[in-house]
Amino acid sequence: MNARAYLAELLGTFLFFVIGMSSIQAVGALGPGVAPLMVVVPLGFGLGLLAAIFAFGHVSGGHFNPAVSLALAIDGRLSPTDAAGYIVSQVIGAIGASGLIYVLWSQDAVKATITAPGSGFGDVQALVFETVLTAIFLLVILASTKHASALAALAIPLTLVAIHLVAVPFTGSSVNPARSIAPALLGGDLSKLWIYLVGPTAGGVIAALIYRVIDRMPAPATSAG
Repeated sequence: MNARAYLAELLGTFLFFVIGMSSIQAVGALGPGVAPLMVVVPLGFGLGLLAAIFAFGHVSGGHFNPAVSLALAIDGRLSPTDAAGYIVSQVIGAIGASGLIYVLWSQDAVKATITAPGSGFGDVQALVFETVLTAIFLLVILASTKHASALAALAIPLTLVAIHLVAVPFTGSSVNPARSIAPALLGGDLSKLWIYLVGPTAGGVIAALIYRVIDRMPAPATSAG
């Protein structure tokens, strides 16, 4: 049991989502004409993740996402026991963040952070999009943390910003089961939660399997010249 790493995941996830979810409140308070949702919210979540990585990443590796912990376990970088401990810690941290939103604003404010299909997307479309985007996100994480570790702390949050820019209107942009579990529980609406449990989990597994295949393929021989 790595209590120090579990605590770092809890606190990091809390920090990440307090910033991200509060950015949604800022848009609501100021109005889209003053605080454009498609600018503020992607940056809120991306910079929130950046802050969490720099604050706690050196302790736990900075997962803050059950799909990340699952993928790293499949890739052999995290034991199943630690993966379970990380995931529980992440969910608790996310619930704490939604709890703070509840206390500072209201349950309606928490409901505003619930991820759900929109802009004409049905449940299946949202499920597929969340699966694909999570797989893309996890491939960036798996590759950058192993082969470009000096840039990973920037590459990962920037990828999350990009994902939010394309996904917010259609799925609410989760790619993280903990991010969806917390507001669904405290906001009192579990009706679409299954999409954000199945999609990101499947995306994490798919990404880990793709990465394992590609990373373990023999490198092409180079000519001597």
